[in-house]
Amino acid sequence: MSNDTGAGEHQGTDEDPGDDYPADGDYPGGGDYPGGPVSRWPAAEIAAAWRRELPGVLTESIEIITPLWRVAKLLGDDRRRTLAALGIDSATLDLLSVIRRSGPPYELTTREITRRTLVTAGAVSQRVARAERAGLVARAASPASRRAVSVRLTAVGHELIEAAVSQLLGHEAELVAALTAVERAALAGFLAKLEQSLTA
Repeated sequence: MSNDTGAGEHQGTDEDPGDDYPADGDYPGGGDYPGGPVSRWPAAEIAAAWRRELPGVLTESIEIITPLWRVAKLLGDDRRRTLAALGIDSATLDLLSVIRRSGPPYELTTREITRRTLVTAGAVSQRVARAERAGLVARAASPASRRAVSVRLTAVGHELIEAAVSQLLGHEAELVAALTAVERAALAGFLAKLEQSLTA
């Protein structure tokens, strides 16, 4: 959920990301991977139990990673339900979002779409083909290069992505409403720092 508008980009391919997660129970923090059921066992108790059973084992990560996995599972499930209700899949949301956020004339080359969404060129090509068949985008030769292909939003695609993003982000704002503005800013900063450390 990489938010410029927040709606939609995920890294990887169009395959179900749940297939990449270990089986339930593989994680010592309680098996709370997004691919499996969400445990409600308190992370602090899990950490305490491991400290009791394996004195000296490092448990600092459990009270951070376990809740993150749980929240990821809950938010992922919620977003899938929301997108289904809106009549748009996550791959199409990613594609239309990145073009809409680029500003007028709402047109990008396939190479630029690949760079901005961090998916493979093959996945971008598949997404564009599906969206074109649905009348959401149109392809044409890019004026910048004879070898480049540009993809622009159609009127139908423009209308769909604006409606979907407005409803999706309005709904997801409600999901984080339990946090104050100060808490949201602090959490965003901590998550950005952690993500940067993991991808450096």
